Amino acid sequence: MRLNLVLLILLLATACTPSNRGQATPTVTTGIAATISSAETPVPSVTFTPTKTTVPTATFTPTITPTSTITATPTFNFPSVTVNKQAHCRYGPSVAYLHAADLSAGDAGTVRGRFPYSNWLYVKFDKLNYFCWVAPSVVNIVGDVKTVGYKELNLQSIGSNMYGPPKGVTVVRNGNEVLISWKQVKMTKDDDRGYLLELFVCQDTIYKWWTDSYPDQYSTSYEVKDEAGCAQPSSGKLYTVEKHGFSDPVDIPWPQPQ
Repeated sequence: MRLNLVLLILLLATACTPSNRGQATPTVTTGIAATISSAETPVPSVTFTPTKTTVPTATFTPTITPTSTITATPTFNFPSVTVNKQAHCRYGPSVAYLHAADLSAGDAGTVRGRFPYSNWLYVKFDKLNYFCWVAPSVVNIVGDVKTVGYKELNLQSIGSNMYGPPKGVTVVRNGNEVLISWKQVKMTKDDDRGYLLELFVCQDTIYKWWTDSYPDQYSTSYEVKDEAGCAQPSSGKLYTVEKHGFSDPVDIPWPQPQ
């Protein structure tokens, strides 16, 4: 019985021991991860160090624009005047024009213009807020009046006139005498300042600018000397005048000398 048990144990032990027959011998396969032998020289890996390229910074050169030199313009000094006696300032360059202001000795102003056909001066007086004309004989002048320009007349810019120019103007020549006639312009007594004549006539071979006036509406004719001998033809204009201003002019149909 004991012997049978020993044999059984031996038999079981033999069955559990692995047999060399039929067992595969493991094979080592060298792959990509195989260790490099010492005889092989390793290829150094190339390390790329980036090169820093410096981009030049553009330098802008400012364009210099030449600055013009400012030349100071000299201030023009108008000739000055001082009234030397009691006088009148008028709306035109002769005594035929409407009164504009009373002047007293010592009144000061500056000459702003002159007239091409007379020596009267266009003046801005300090005490007035408008311009008017004076005869050079009533003022003392400092400066050269020839440095100022000529001033043309524009009588329609002065006030207003509600009556209009004279009508029915006729002219008769008798030798060297010219008679101008017109119809009465009826005005109120308060407004009535008569008539103004602006003429160009030839006298002693001199071509003259000639002015005259009537103080009221009742004088309706005017006679003037006009001769031959001048290069320019004679002519004339006629105005109605009231206290507020001058009418538009009417041309006088002038008969030329023979």
